[in-house]
Amino acid sequence: MKKIEDFPQKNIPDSSLLLHSCCAPCSSSVLERLTELFKITVLYYNPNIYPEAEFEKRAGEQNDFISRFKIGSNINFVKEPYDSSEFFNAVAGFENEKEGGARCLICYRLRLEKTAMLAKRQGFDYFTTTLSVSPHKNAKLINELGCELEKKYNIQFLYSDFKKNNGYLRSIELSKKYNLYRQNYCGCIYSKKD
Repeated sequence: MKKIEDFPQKNIPDSSLLLHSCCAPCSSSVLERLTELFKITVLYYNPNIYPEAEFEKRAGEQNDFISRFKIGSNINFVKEPYDSSEFFNAVAGFENEKEGGARCLICYRLRLEKTAMLAKRQGFDYFTTTLSVSPHKNAKLINELGCELEKKYNIQFLYSDFKKNNGYLRSIELSKKYNLYRQNYCGCIYSKKD
């Protein structure tokens, strides 16, 4: 397990990172922090998002942000196709859980495991997620999942709590600067109802 602090600040990154992103606003401060440390590919894999139009809107915003932000940096974008059945199958039986409970943990695992599998298959050095930038997400649980998947897939997980050091605040500032669409719910049909 490596932490961001373990990497020296430098101008020419030589390690590759597959970064799962839930949306452009959450990725903004994370990308700002990591672009000098890694060659980054942003993975937009979010079968939890409802409805499909919202999924597409967030994916488009993510891609647009990267294209405007990546001046002088090396960031690529990959979007997995929308398939909400992956999410609904994974959380079956947990539909009535409160936001932030067991259903959310299953959703984190679903997205982080896909990221780990793709990172391993495609030869990345590291994988991680932007999920920990949110004050509504439990970074400790997300990092425990990442460490578990690191062992399972034999691919290094970048341990992080991106909300620290004003990461969440910076994501709000960057969202305003780039006029990013900030959704008012996490993404799934259950969070939309709440």
